[in-house]
Amino acid sequence: MAAASEDQIVSLGMAKGGMTLIDEAQAQALYAGMGAAREISGGSAANTLAGLAALGASCGFIGQVSDDALGTAFAHDIRTGGIAFDTPVRPGEPSTARCLIFVTPDGQRTMNTFLGASQFLPADALDDSVIADAQVLYLEGYLWDPEEPRRAMRRAIATARAAGRKVAFTLSDPFVIARHGDDFRALIDAGDIDILFANEHELAALTGLDDFHAGIAALAPKIPTLVVTRSEQGAYAVSQGEHANVAAAPVAHVLDTTGAGDLFAAGFLFGHVRGQALATCLTLGAVCAAEVISHYGARPEADLTALVAPFLA
Repeated sequence: MAAASEDQIVSLGMAKGGMTLIDEAQAQALYAGMGAAREISGGSAANTLAGLAALGASCGFIGQVSDDALGTAFAHDIRTGGIAFDTPVRPGEPSTARCLIFVTPDGQRTMNTFLGASQFLPADALDDSVIADAQVLYLEGYLWDPEEPRRAMRRAIATARAAGRKVAFTLSDPFVIARHGDDFRALIDAGDIDILFANEHELAALTGLDDFHAGIAALAPKIPTLVVTRSEQGAYAVSQGEHANVAAAPVAHVLDTTGAGDLFAAGFLFGHVRGQALATCLTLGAVCAAEVISHYGARPEADLTALVAPFLA
């Protein structure tokens, strides 16, 4: 990730604030056009687990890297964070996934993602016993796009449901919904998702309704727990007919919004599995999101347990 000017975003042909899938050649070209960059482990679901582990939760990650330097660094970082990671390395090409992130002075992040080895995660790489033992299976929408991990996630959902576990899903980005919205709506209608995370733009894309409250009213009856983030306007949740709304946690200076939704999900899930009230879960999410946007990178740097302690019952 690197700092970028507004003009640089335009000159490189990027859509500010969005996420675009790119191939390896495009990744190399964008990297060449970057300024001084920071290399930080990431990945949407991995970031959420990093937050959960930092809060003291027991976590395991299922994802695929290649046998290269980036893959080695990712595996080291996630294991060092206390997260179990036993998915076999994929030899040869393509290389490990990467996301080139350009951060403008307003803290907005523009992401360009090469899915690399992650898009070939096979269903037989899953450890069904790990999924069946977890309280919550958490899935990211980004990896619904490639065929192999989509099959793997369908199997994971079936395994979790058969074991009586909850399935949490984050919609990730409106472009994912544009491509796979019918799949997501089918999962919702089938009752396969217990906790759905979205931001207000993803809510509009999924429901086809631009009005926020109309979108909530249309979707909430179909989901046991619906959580929608609204950036500086805070977050809203509906669970079994109960509504909760919290303000965004204060931040002295927003440096980089990368990972805000990922860490919000971490805080919310941490509260949820511990039986905290719905509003408390939202507050924990807001606190964790505020921490991550105060510095570069999508992994927490401060002591999250100390930050959330005042809000726990």
